[in-house]
Amino acid sequence: MAEAPSPSDETPSDPATLAALTGLTGALLAEQRRARRWGIFFKLLLAAYVGALLLASLITAWDNLWAGHRPHAALVRIEGPIAANAQASAERVIQGLRRALENPQVKALVLEIDSPGGSPVQAEMIHRELKRLRAAHPETRLLAVINDLGASAAYYVAVAADAIYANRASLVGSIGVRLESFGFTEAMARLGIERRLYLAGEHKGALDMFAPVSPDVTEQIGRTLDEVHAQFIAAVKEGRGGRLTGGEAVFSGLWWSGEEALTLGLIDGIGDRRQVLDEVLGLERGLDYTVRRDWLDRIGRGVGAALSQAFGTAVGAVRF
Repeated sequence: MAEAPSPSDETPSDPATLAALTGLTGALLAEQRRARRWGIFFKLLLAAYVGALLLASLITAWDNLWAGHRPHAALVRIEGPIAANAQASAERVIQGLRRALENPQVKALVLEIDSPGGSPVQAEMIHRELKRLRAAHPETRLLAVINDLGASAAYYVAVAADAIYANRASLVGSIGVRLESFGFTEAMARLGIERRLYLAGEHKGALDMFAPVSPDVTEQIGRTLDEVHAQFIAAVKEGRGGRLTGGEAVFSGLWWSGEEALTLGLIDGIGDRRQVLDEVLGLERGLDYTVRRDWLDRIGRGVGAALSQAFGTAVGAVRF
């Protein structure tokens, strides 16, 4: 008895079925070819984009390299709050300043400032380094240019420069000191919350925001703020000298527009970075020597700051 053919061995003999299979196969092959062509197209487009970015980077790098071998001004930016964990930390600003002065073609240093202030310790470190660099490189002019904001600790830094420039609408000054916190003692009493804090040292928890502040602590806070304020005032007087015309009122913590600051002797002229380079320094170009934070550093320092806030004291630090 003959064995029946298996279904897989059967070949369709119906012309309509063959035509349908042939058409389907052709459509699948055409679709694969189109997908392959589009894949190649997008890969080439991505390669062209990356190549254009690389070429632009190489051109910029070459331009900067070439410009670095000609006389120029070194720009170091102070942007945002001045703090140990911030972009405008003393460590980064000082590193940028020193790196700039390693190049013999640097004929001037320009501090481009846009900062509301911050840590008096960080500001003092930058201020002291600027004075040291001025003494070590008397032939190199050091100018400060304030953009939107040059207040408090940022102005503390600026007064170490040979001259300060700002725009007419810039905010300048705020020569004062602050210490901030909160008080929740009445709210805790109303809610029936008991604070349990164990200390060694009579005033160790003096600034705890869940406890009342004693007159002794208030007096100590005042002495500390007055002392730091006096340091700030001394730095401004040393840096500005006889150029100050506003009397003691300029040390009240108020701020002024660039135009007002000029009349008070807080700045030396009205102008932006481009004007300072062209008209004051007579230099065609300024190269940026600012040391930037990389992404790993930002993450690490951000986590460290978050942990410090979570487990540290609730009271803020003394700030300019």
